[in-house]
Formats: sequence, C-alpha cells, structure tokens
Amino acid sequence: MTVPRVTPTGSQTVGPFFHIGMAASPGHSLVAAEVPGTRIAVRGRVIDGNGEGVPDAVLEIWQADAGGDYPGAGSRFRGFGRIYTGAAGVFDFTTIKPGRVPGSGSTPQAPHLVLHVFMRGLLRHLTTRLYFSDEPSNNEDAVLQLVDATRRPTLIARHVPSAGAVYEWNIILQGADETVFLEY
Repeated sequence: MTVPRVTPTGSQTVGPFFHIGMAASPGHSLVAAEVPGTRIAVRGRVIDGNGEGVPDAVLEIWQADAGGDYPGAGSRFRGFGRIYTGAAGVFDFTTIKPGRVPGSGSTPQAPHLVLHVFMRGLLRHLTTRLYFSDEPSNNEDAVLQLVDATRRPTLIARHVPSAGAVYEWNIILQGADETVFLEY
C-alpha cells in the first residue's frame, strides 16, 4: 500500500492550533493600580495581507515606566504584558505612558512601547515599536529617524482627544501600509 505524501501549506507551518496554548487572557491592564504614571488606553487591530483581522494573534508589550526606567528588583512595575486579539483582530489594553529612556549618545529616546507579534504561520515573531502622535520628542528619536519619513506613520499611534487618553494604532502585516518591523 502506498501512503500519499502530504505537504503542509505555508499557513500550516505552525499549525492551525496556535491559539490553544494561549487562550487564557491575563486581562487588558498591564499595570497595577498603585503604579504611578498617566494611564493610557491603546486600541486597534492586527490586519493580514488580505485586509482581514487576525483573530488569534498575541502581542507582547515591553516598556519603561513613567520615569523612563525599566523594571528592576523590588519594582511594582513589570514593564511587560501579553494581549490576545479577538474577533476581527481587535486588541485593546491599558498601561501607563512610558517616559523617555536613554538612547545612543546623549539624546534620550521618545516614549515608546516595543511589541512582538506572534501568530500562526509565523516561524519568527515580528518586532515593532509604537510611538505616540502627541509626543514632541518623536523628532529626536534616533530609531524613528532611521525609518523613511513616508513609513514613520505606521509606527505612530493616533491620539483620540475626544476619548481622553486613548490611542488608536493598527498593525498591518503586509501591503502598501504595512507596519515597519524592526530587527534587533
């Protein structure tokens, strides 16, 4: 008896089971109530190359605290969170707006979040940054300045003044408005 050879397609390299081990969400708040800083909300979608939302992506968020310090021993601030997308690729989370962290030379980096995107079909996670549209120090950020000016908007979350401290930002995986992804 001859057994047919079955070759997985590109979308099955990680398997259709990616969400199983990540189904339990720890919540949408990345910081405890007692951590000082300005609370902000970030909302958006993870969108694939066909313009459809990715319903089972995982976003890991890394950041400094409001003073621009990364977590250390005894810190109440973790500087890390994991958020899962829902239907239509929607995500939302609350955190504190990070402070400026040391950059190359003597110029501090603009406040930003570092995000890793995990999802089915990706053998390596994607890394990007989220900057804030109402942050004047964006013009001084060495990493942001390395990105072509026409592509920088893909890294900048838009402040929604009518909603308070809310920022909107989409992660677009492919296409004309693809988010800039970084290699470290």
